[in-house]
Amino acid sequence: METVQIEKGTLQEEMVIPLYRKKICIEKFPTLFHDEFALDLISRLEYNAEEVEKAESGKVQQFETMEAAQRQNDIEAEILEYLSEHPDAAIVNIGCGLDQTADKCDNGRCMIYNLDSPDRMDFRNELLPETDRIRNLDYDIMDMAWFDEINTENGVLFFASGVFTYMIKEDIKKLFNAMALRFPGGRIVFDTIGKTASKMRLKNWAKENGVENIETLFSVDDTRWDIRPWIKNTKISEKSYMKKYSDIKDDTIPKSYRFYAKLADKTFKLKIVRLDFSNKRN
Repeated sequence: METVQIEKGTLQEEMVIPLYRKKICIEKFPTLFHDEFALDLISRLEYNAEEVEKAESGKVQQFETMEAAQRQNDIEAEILEYLSEHPDAAIVNIGCGLDQTADKCDNGRCMIYNLDSPDRMDFRNELLPETDRIRNLDYDIMDMAWFDEINTENGVLFFASGVFTYMIKEDIKKLFNAMALRFPGGRIVFDTIGKTASKMRLKNWAKENGVENIETLFSVDDTRWDIRPWIKNTKISEKSYMKKYSDIKDDTIPKSYRFYAKLADKTFKLKIVRLDFSNKRN
């Protein structure tokens, strides 16, 4: 198969860097995380990852890479749980980039939808074209015309990983309420970080992307106060995502990282949040 050249400073480079971070995590923590889809995709790319590897070589960076991998593991657990109850459901990856989490959970019966902006989806289509059960939808997240593309006859699970924390809170409110109305009985699973973590981690990103007030970004300290007041007819549940889904007490995981994991969940309020939209309408 012909390889694809990735040039520095391009959108394509931005999209492939998470793949190389996954590769680093696989190599560093093989008992914790594996993603054969990411490795296969990397094998089809021509890209000098030396700068990425150097940037991810520090302990803090490697922990953050492990954190992202743990988040993917958690999302996979949620997808598999849903498919065990709804094997023919639609699984929708919101803001997918080149992620293939849904493919990892494919039971051979579900329908997979990947959603991202048109420019990003152009590149995904080049590397990961549609199949009879995989559709690539080129819409901006807030262009809710994409709702019409989803067949929910057999149930629907939406998920977003590392996406909503970069979005404006008011947009998230609008999106969730629209989904609750349009997809009664559906479910959405996503990760969140607390307000302190948002201010610390996204300060530079916000400045580079013209976000004047970082507090307008979506962050969650407590779902009872940060989500519940503005969405109706929805059951909300949450789990801290570094410690509550799987045990990382493994000899390959340094003790310091296990301590960081406990601290990160408590201090930065790292959560996987699940919203179940009610079938009932008041």
